[in-house]
Amino acid sequence: MRERRELDSPDEREAFYHLYTRVVAGEHLFRRPEKEMLRRQVWLVAERCGVDVLTYAVMANHLHVVVCAPKRVPLGDEELIRRYGLFRGREGEDSNRLTAIRSILAAGGDDADRWRARESRKVSNISEYMKLLKQRFSIWYNQRHVRFGTLWAERFGSLLLEKGETVQRLSAYVDLNPLRAGLCRDPKDYRFCGYAEAVAGNKLAQARLTRAMGAGNWSDAQERYRMFLFTRGAGRKKKGASVSAAARDQVLSEGGKLSLAEQMRCRCRYFAAGGVLGSETFVLDRLLRFREHTGRGKRMEPRPAGGAGLGLAVMRNVRSVRNAPDS
Repeated sequence: MRERRELDSPDEREAFYHLYTRVVAGEHLFRRPEKEMLRRQVWLVAERCGVDVLTYAVMANHLHVVVCAPKRVPLGDEELIRRYGLFRGREGEDSNRLTAIRSILAAGGDDADRWRARESRKVSNISEYMKLLKQRFSIWYNQRHVRFGTLWAERFGSLLLEKGETVQRLSAYVDLNPLRAGLCRDPKDYRFCGYAEAVAGNKLAQARLTRAMGAGNWSDAQERYRMFLFTRGAGRKKKGASVSAAARDQVLSEGGKLSLAEQMRCRCRYFAAGGVLGSETFVLDRLLRFREHTGRGKRMEPRPAGGAGLGLAVMRNVRSVRNAPDS
């Protein structure tokens, strides 16, 4: 018999959760391309469902996400349509399906009510969030690897968290996963976790960790969270690696501060997954060549590179790391 989940009703209050799911048979199936796609989907599906991702860690055979499910508020038709349109179909399908939905809503009646009700149920709903996340990634993974059948071992696990220190502890536990797995000595060096993404300059990731730490700004949150990570990760562990006493003491002596050079090194590492880095003109030129040679990338545009504020752009979503080693 399935164990009952402890879930707060999103109609009553906001709630915090640690969500986790594993690959079938515990197989290590995810390398860099798979981790990159799952990382993107973590954020995209969260926006669709109105769930706030505080941090996450994509590992070779499992996924952790710490989220806040805000108290549900009624959404207008335009916002529901916007969120629905985040999941893009093939070229030409998007405008047709959105036009059809607008026509249904304009006509009113039972069909319109059913569509609104179905989309509204997804709002602040962690079950819908994990269902959509796992389904979308499974479809992509099976198509990419020419396979069929289940990808995930079981339904996802969830843990209801008390706001405050409990959320902070679970966030640190999640961001320390790659360190315990021996993939890095410092979680800022592991691209596929929320802390590394925040250090790399992702404003949304910074805002969410700032919220988790109850800090007033990212600068304060970064210092406090870094010290928290290295304190929590230090000492002998029953399983996996741990933060060395020397590394912990150094971080504490520095007050959790990262030098500009260290921050830029992290951002440059993060840029590497964007395919092309340079001025907007340079990236646009390479993007046009990419479209001409492949027939793909019609929706891609040059984007600011990681929020670094250096006037650089990146061409994202180019999966040119098919055979890259895991990290």
